Amino acid sequence: MTRTHAWTLRLGALAASVCAAALAAPLPRPDIGPNASLNGRRPFPADNPWNQPIDREPVDPDSDVYINSIGRDRRLHPDFGANYEGREFGIPYVVVGGNRPRVPVTFEYPQESDPGPYPIPLNAPIEGGPNSKGDRHVLVIDRDNWKLYELFSAYPHGDGFRAGSGAVFDLGSNKQRPAGWTSADAAGLPIFPGLVRYDEVVEQRAIRHALRFTVRKTRRAYVAPARHFASHSKDVTLPPMGMRVRLKAGYDISRFPPSAQVILTALKTYGMLLADNGGDWFISGAPHPRWNDGEIATLKRVTGNDLEVVKMGPLTTR
Repeated sequence: MTRTHAWTLRLGALAASVCAAALAAPLPRPDIGPNASLNGRRPFPADNPWNQPIDREPVDPDSDVYINSIGRDRRLHPDFGANYEGREFGIPYVVVGGNRPRVPVTFEYPQESDPGPYPIPLNAPIEGGPNSKGDRHVLVIDRDNWKLYELFSAYPHGDGFRAGSGAVFDLGSNKQRPAGWTSADAAGLPIFPGLVRYDEVVEQRAIRHALRFTVRKTRRAYVAPARHFASHSKDVTLPPMGMRVRLKAGYDISRFPPSAQVILTALKTYGMLLADNGGDWFISGAPHPRWNDGEIATLKRVTGNDLEVVKMGPLTTR
């Protein structure tokens, strides 16, 4: 055996041992509580659509049509923060342990909902607050079983909840909902993985997944990874659910404050998925008392003209 060959074998063995050690390393353990830190743990496998970089994907041939329909001059709107009319705002979530008692949930649309019981604390935060008349989402992450439970239009009811719809996602799997099924979101997607979160932006200083956004008018169509549409319109200029948009590569983010740069970098690398009907270019996030609202507001400098649609696959229209 030559000396060169021996060193090659040693280096190969060292690389294998390093990989084995990395695989054996414990996964980050999320904290417990409302809007708690996941300490760097990312929902879903690395090859999940939420976690796939799309910065090198081609632009959709109808990108200009879709951008125009939403609003080329309309501004990106961060729909989250520390203070709006005296309270935090955004879509909250709560992290629980695997021993959290499960409570019954009754659904208005049981045919497309995953049955309960769900491990939801009776005092779980509700989007918009307990008196909200909005979407009233409730999101729960079971950190020990690594599952996500989401409700739409959730109201405490007896010893549990009643809701419009509900969905359960295995955060260690790429399994999708059945084709045509809604979730707690109109597109049939999970909500939590697409939120801008304080722990990622400020603690980790990196977002390693796509974000969630809404527009006012959508088409009766969806594209993967979405599973559902929420429109009667067949207007081909309107965007389908699941459409992915990214910030143009040449857009200069250097003059933005640090937190905004983290978000804009994610929009270049992973983009954002159209998940629901709502305000045009509204980007979703979780509330947190320590958000710097002034920094977050600088995202409004971005307009539709600075965005482009990533090339889409086949559309489902029925």
